[in-house]
Amino acid sequence: MSARAVSDPLEPFHPAVRAWFTAAFPEPTPPQASGWPPISRGESTLILAPTGSGKTLAAFLWCLDKLMFTPVPEKARRCRVLYISPLKALAADVERNLRSPLAGIARMADARGEPYLRPAIAMRTGDTPANERARFQREPADLLITTPESLYLLLTSNARDALRSIDTIIIDEIHALVPTKRGAHLALSLERLLARSAQSPQRIGLSATQRPLDEVAHFLGGVEPVVTASPRRADRSLLEPSRGLEHEFAAHRSHMRYRPVTIVDTGARKALRLTIEVPDQGSQGSQGSQGSQGSQGSQGSQGSQGSQGSQGSQGSQGSQGSQ
Repeated sequence: MSARAVSDPLEPFHPAVRAWFTAAFPEPTPPQASGWPPISRGESTLILAPTGSGKTLAAFLWCLDKLMFTPVPEKARRCRVLYISPLKALAADVERNLRSPLAGIARMADARGEPYLRPAIAMRTGDTPANERARFQREPADLLITTPESLYLLLTSNARDALRSIDTIIIDEIHALVPTKRGAHLALSLERLLARSAQSPQRIGLSATQRPLDEVAHFLGGVEPVVTASPRRADRSLLEPSRGLEHEFAAHRSHMRYRPVTIVDTGARKALRLTIEVPDQGSQGSQGSQGSQGSQGSQGSQGSQGSQGSQGSQGSQGSQGSQ
């Protein structure tokens, strides 16, 4: 990352996008300033940032820049950005939150007299009506918002051809998917999508609580086979069918590698203040000795009572002798 990119993270963006951002916000937040350089270079990126720090805009702004100011592809290849959320409610919130930057950038472009495309946004969840699903198949939107389960259904339907042109995948709240069966299912869907795509999509992961970052990055990027050159030799599986069946689905670890992912760690670490308080030992010892004296005084009074009782009994004996 060059020093110029760090000092001006908005430099790669279109002038209309820069004008809207500087008018709407005082400056980029840490996840935006650190995340935009690798994202603009096309690198898969994992962003760790606190809630409310602008990490969602860090992922989407570069996508909106491409969708609005790059040549419009043919109708069948319009869908280029895929946003995946584990929560349907979060997916709906993102769709609403994108309206403001889209409208603001459009106003800036109109003021500058520059042409642009207003991206079409589609949502596919379990609540999506049948007519909207059919419309996406006929007229793919530029940006698709969905869930892991709906992505699986898309890949098994006739609408899967509309996903061939995906070049960016955004996975929000990725920490909720990594250790679960839903995450394993999503990893399989992403590889199925990659197999059908014209290019390897850029992957962007977002979360506020993801740990450890290396393992989450491995999940985000996935694995790819390593092609190694080896001398030609006879395939023993052809001579021994049982041996071929035994190793049909086996893959040695040395033949696979994780795809590269750039990690942007802007998580806020809580400042801990440790205070050790030791009671005053001198005051404790003084109180203890006073308590001990008090108990001795109590015993002394008991002894005095005992002696009085003894004297009383002696007086009683004396009266008996007198009788």
